[in-house]
Amino acid sequence: MSVRPDLHQHYVRACQDLGQPENAFIAHLLQEADKNDKIRWAKGITLKIAGNDRLVPVQRVTDDDLKVLTSVLPNTVFVTGLDLRCNVLTDAGAKHMATFLQENATLRYLNLMFNNIGTSGTELIARALHRNETLEYLRMTGNKIGNKGGMFFASMLQINSTLERLDLGDCDMGMQCLIAIATALTQNKSVKAINLNRPLLYSQEEETTVHIALMLKNNSSLVELHLCKHEMKNFGVERLCEALYENSSLRYLDLGCNKITRDGVKFLAELLKRNRTLEILDLGANRIEDDGATDLSEALALYNRTLQALSVVSNNVSGQGLVALSDAMKTNTELSYIYIWGNNFDEATCTAFSELIKTGRLKPNCTDVEPYEVDGHVHLAELSHGLRKHYYWTPSCGEVTNKDANASLAIAAVSEY
Repeated sequence: MSVRPDLHQHYVRACQDLGQPENAFIAHLLQEADKNDKIRWAKGITLKIAGNDRLVPVQRVTDDDLKVLTSVLPNTVFVTGLDLRCNVLTDAGAKHMATFLQENATLRYLNLMFNNIGTSGTELIARALHRNETLEYLRMTGNKIGNKGGMFFASMLQINSTLERLDLGDCDMGMQCLIAIATALTQNKSVKAINLNRPLLYSQEEETTVHIALMLKNNSSLVELHLCKHEMKNFGVERLCEALYENSSLRYLDLGCNKITRDGVKFLAELLKRNRTLEILDLGANRIEDDGATDLSEALALYNRTLQALSVVSNNVSGQGLVALSDAMKTNTELSYIYIWGNNFDEATCTAFSELIKTGRLKPNCTDVEPYEVDGHVHLAELSHGLRKHYYWTPSCGEVTNKDANASLAIAAVSEY
């Protein structure tokens, strides 16, 4: 049995040595961590120092606070995760984190989402990962790293062979760095999940989608790919589908919030007829309409037996397409998760999905609608379920219990492949 450490006491001493006032929020969380049984058995813990915590008074972590914290943690082998989301860290804090990553040999998870880290701080973190051999999951979501920051990560992906999951969503990246990242992933064999959501693209030629498609033809390790808000149209979808005929590793494809219409969905439907690896397909906030939903239904009912989850949220689908999807679920027993809210429900739709739920074919926690009856008519109410329910937030206390309607990798974790 390992000796129980005293993180709080070490933190107080470090504040005194560095002449830095204590951060009451950090001190409280370290005291709670000292009581954690996982430490006693050296199983490893994640320090959740999130600035959006609502259960206790929050004093957001500054660059100086991080300097003290990183001086406490380098030799703390049981801290394997660090969640610093929604704080006020800047490039100066990124410098302290980069130094920590070069020295630390136990941290596997680092969450820096929604801080104020810019290009120079990103460069330091990316260069630290040239040497770091333990970090497996990095989230930079919401930091305005820009095109130059994305280029630093592209260079890192050519060297680092440990990182498995990289989240660069909402980071204001541009076309050049997306192409560079796609090129790096052509050779990288370690990254299994990457989020490239919402870049700043000013071209209508879909060059980035073409390069990502070329990457998918050659990449044999990527399991999860997020391409939300890429201004993707039917041409780009066709290029992706052509590539995925030759890809046998991708399990999760996220194409939400693009400009895909019923004509683009025809390519996806044809892909599903032959693809034997794709398990999760997110088409939320496109415009596939009834014809697109019908094409998907035919592929799922007659050919595909691999897809487990489908989201067609907010796609201007009405009763004809939604009923077709419900009918497909009656013959396809592998499709277990379906999300349909934001479309045009008629009575036939409400009845069809109500029957799926009542018969047990569709579990209540595997969809985002719930039937109720008023004056003899069935209606559907919205449930707060979805493929990425806990992408931006996680419960402040306890673990996520309902993993069926969870973010990203909950249906099949990356490590399982």
